[in-house]
Amino acid sequence: MHTPPNKERSATHGCYVRLRAMILTGELPPGHKLKIEELRSLLDIGASPVREALSLLTSDLLVERMDQRGFRAAPVSKSNFEEILALRCMLEEKALRASLAVSDNDWEETLVLCHHRMKKAAQSDNSDCEDAHKAFHMALIANTNMPMLAHYCAQLYDLNIRYRNLAARGPHYRTRSVQNEHQDILDATLTGDADLAVRLLIDHYRNTGNYLSSQMDK
Repeated sequence: MHTPPNKERSATHGCYVRLRAMILTGELPPGHKLKIEELRSLLDIGASPVREALSLLTSDLLVERMDQRGFRAAPVSKSNFEEILALRCMLEEKALRASLAVSDNDWEETLVLCHHRMKKAAQSDNSDCEDAHKAFHMALIANTNMPMLAHYCAQLYDLNIRYRNLAARGPHYRTRSVQNEHQDILDATLTGDADLAVRLLIDHYRNTGNYLSSQMDK
């Protein structure tokens, strides 16, 4: 019996979302060989959606296709992380400045709302915390009217949080006042001070980056 195309797309999307989450959180560790039959059994889904989802994840740079040997979760390295960090700083500076150049009330209201939701999620320590955190950072650069730039920034965010999740159990990870850093970035953005907002955002990323780099040295 032929499976309707919409059902096939839904199965592939569901598989993609689950595998992506497992890779980002480290449940499927870096370098782990991703065998179709094992994943099909684990996710209780057909082989075709698994294969298609893995192909999609190669475009996200979270999965690597090995010649004649299937797939594996993308490996990690200090040099890869440092490249991700450098690109984030470079692209998000451009995106934040572009957003501020055409600042309007709607964008500012969205920023305040996203920041509020992020604070509320962090205080509750619930499962929505990461989604709320990403929503705030993406809202900062959402006013650019450059969808390709926003897409690359979102992809780099995901690649970065994979490293953050892998290092999250290390000592002193939460000693920073990240909440205050977010508040300062928001305040500078709302006042229209592009230079200060960019400096605070880049410092925010580099503070995390310095910690993650130090963990990879151990």
